[in-house]
Amino acid sequence: MTLVQFKGVVKKYDTTKISVNHLNLEIAEGEIFGLLGPNGAGKSTTIHLLSGLLAMDAGEITLDGYSTTKNPLEVKRRIGLVPQELAIYDMLSARENVTFFGKLFGLRGSLLKERVEEALAFTGLEKYAKDKPGTFSGGMKRRLNIACAIMHRPKLIIMDEPTVGIDPQSRNHILESVKKLNQMGSTIIYTSHYMEEVEAISTRIGIMDQGKLVAHGTKEELIEQAGLKERLMLESNRMTEEAAEEIRTHPRITSFHRRDDTQLELVLQDSQTYLQDILFILTKHSLKLQKLTRVEPDLESLFLTLTGRTLRDGV
Repeated sequence: MTLVQFKGVVKKYDTTKISVNHLNLEIAEGEIFGLLGPNGAGKSTTIHLLSGLLAMDAGEITLDGYSTTKNPLEVKRRIGLVPQELAIYDMLSARENVTFFGKLFGLRGSLLKERVEEALAFTGLEKYAKDKPGTFSGGMKRRLNIACAIMHRPKLIIMDEPTVGIDPQSRNHILESVKKLNQMGSTIIYTSHYMEEVEAISTRIGIMDQGKLVAHGTKEELIEQAGLKERLMLESNRMTEEAAEEIRTHPRITSFHRRDDTQLELVLQDSQTYLQDILFILTKHSLKLQKLTRVEPDLESLFLTLTGRTLRDGV
């Protein structure tokens, strides 16, 4: 069942810059949808349009059948937003922060207290409930940000770069929390420019570049669509021009890249069968194989294929 739908969505910041360029996308209920792209790709603008923080210039967005323009309050009630910039109050304790946001969603009395404690426990902050965020580490502040966003049990949780600038332990805690929230019934939109995070948690992935959704699907579907194949990293004690050229022109090698004086990056039609040919060529030229590594297609190579640049180029 479709939960979120974008139809022809456009957002312009001026006559020359289009931040979101005719976006068409459906996100199913129960997904963890990873939205991948460098800074400036349009990820944050996309979720700000969905959450009602920005007005679109064209198109339509619906959540659970409700339009963000015609039924903005119904949409906002169903969303828990974890913004990239911290949305917590330093003068309030952790418990008071979560309570404040619970009241904004209309929770009162015993139900409010129950949900506040539930959110603090889920994010591992129950021991620090009376403390103010000013005493927290960056990771703890991020977790408090999440507690404030999930305490009303939203149907859709949007996380915009939730692990920026935090330590590895806190990052792992947040990624595990995302999986648990999904198992508890929430649909997640997770934006990041960290390949490994998106790959670890997402059931489906969208890649944005320059305001456009250039591809979306499971990791396996995207790699198949891009025609990516397993690569072979070959390192010898040295590499002569003659040996490199003979390997490059082998009829079964579909891709050849000389990385340096000792390393070659190859794609073979059948690495099992024709690896012996490469070894023969090295021996023929008095070269020794030092290291051989198989590299499966990943999101980094996928992004490079689709956009012509690495993800970090825009960061």
